[in-house]
Amino acid sequence: MKEFDTLIIGSGIAGLSFALKAAEQGTVALVTKQRLADSNTAWAQGGIACVVSPEDSFDLHIRDTLVAGAGLCDEEAVRTVVTEGPARIAELIALGVHFDERAATNGSRELDLGREGGHSKRRVLHAHDATGREVERALVERVVAHPGITVMENHMAVDFLTTGKLGFAMQDSCVGCYVLDCTTGSVELIRSDVNVLASGGCGKVYLYTTNPDIATGDGVAMAWRAGAVIANMEFVQFHPTCLYHPEVRSFLISEAVRGEGAVLLDANGKRFMENHHPLRELAPRDIVARAIDSEMKRSGANCVYLDISFKPADFVTSRFPTIHEKCLSLGLDMTRSPIPVVPAAHYQCGGVKTDLNGETSLRGLYAIGEAASTGLHGANRLASNSLLEALVFAERAAQKAGRHRKPRQEFTLPEWRPGLVTDVDEMVVIYHNWSEIRRLMWNYVGIVRTEKRLQRAATRLRNLHAEVQEFYWNFKVTRDLLELRNLVTVASLIVDCALSRRESRGLHFILDHPEPDNSHPPRDTTFRRT
Repeated sequence: MKEFDTLIIGSGIAGLSFALKAAEQGTVALVTKQRLADSNTAWAQGGIACVVSPEDSFDLHIRDTLVAGAGLCDEEAVRTVVTEGPARIAELIALGVHFDERAATNGSRELDLGREGGHSKRRVLHAHDATGREVERALVERVVAHPGITVMENHMAVDFLTTGKLGFAMQDSCVGCYVLDCTTGSVELIRSDVNVLASGGCGKVYLYTTNPDIATGDGVAMAWRAGAVIANMEFVQFHPTCLYHPEVRSFLISEAVRGEGAVLLDANGKRFMENHHPLRELAPRDIVARAIDSEMKRSGANCVYLDISFKPADFVTSRFPTIHEKCLSLGLDMTRSPIPVVPAAHYQCGGVKTDLNGETSLRGLYAIGEAASTGLHGANRLASNSLLEALVFAERAAQKAGRHRKPRQEFTLPEWRPGLVTDVDEMVVIYHNWSEIRRLMWNYVGIVRTEKRLQRAATRLRNLHAEVQEFYWNFKVTRDLLELRNLVTVASLIVDCALSRRESRGLHFILDHPEPDNSHPPRDTTFRRT
């Protein structure tokens, strides 16, 4: 048994930030499925929304967030993130993150702020169109150099250990975790009283997503199995503009492109967003994604087009070098012609329910970043608010854990017992189930839903869950098997939450109830394993 003061699962902006803070108070283990730098954060293009300009204000940023959240944001959470954000941005800059700058009117340098959908002001800090990669770089360098942080790459968390499941007569608490060494296949036991989920989202539960392959909802599934409350999983954000190309299925075309003036065109080359919202291309993401979905269904086209070719070529290539280079490698020149795009699953607005300090309903378990449901996003995330949320809650959770840190209690925890299991003899069955879940979710639980489709999805997922459980108990655990187990759990939670919300609001649009319920709308749809 390995013992640490803090165990962190995930190495994105939330996990890395928490690790640096927790390491000042004790020993830290940081578990990550692949390399340390592999995370959703590293794929983030647009930037970090924060009030840093004298032309902006906290009240405006709060208002924009509340409007995007369609009435379901926790206003206290919104105010906390917005007002504490500037201090966290200053910390990032002090750690070596380089945001783009421009010449100010007085000849000095100032931050170059972008604008994205739903924002009333320019407030998005960015590093060209690879902001997440720049943030990840700076944080990884600090984590690797810190002597108090043990990095466990190519390790995957399996399940939490809780005092309730172990039969201890005390308040149910999270006291450690089983962790698979993906290289050797052995399962290790890690003991900790502070356990932090920073494992990101679940984009891979859908057939088309902008997320990397690691985004399989592991943290939410683990927290649910441990008995923590899960909230608002019906609110899955579909990014309006994912590159449509047969060779590349998960390349994001940043919202910042629309923020700099790009327009959406139908198959006939005509703009259509003015028919859907007064802000046109700069409407909130849920509205733009549904508008594109509607246009594609109306015309039968496979995609729509995003056009910024009317802007000067040197501006486009300098502002969006990553997107330009990727498109060019596929024979698409965005400085000369429109980019074919479609919506794709992008961000999990729900997750493990937390308070304003990142604490979950299970003592000893914290959740931060995309894995958490803090109340900030409501029914729809405002563009570029997610990285700011991760920074603010990493700070608040680290402070709370530090204030309440006590001498580690001594427990005799059971080592992993594999039992009489064998190697998976037919991997094709796992891959088939993986594919079936993702296609089922895309077809039945996508941008526009119906109760009939959701019920069909729920029925099939129950059967798949039983099949996957049989695999889990009869075969040696592997990363593929664990991810499949987590995917079917998260898919079921999304469907159950969607069936529970009998209204259309934000990212959840259901034809059986096409209008919001303004009489008594539930702010949270919650589930807890009994």
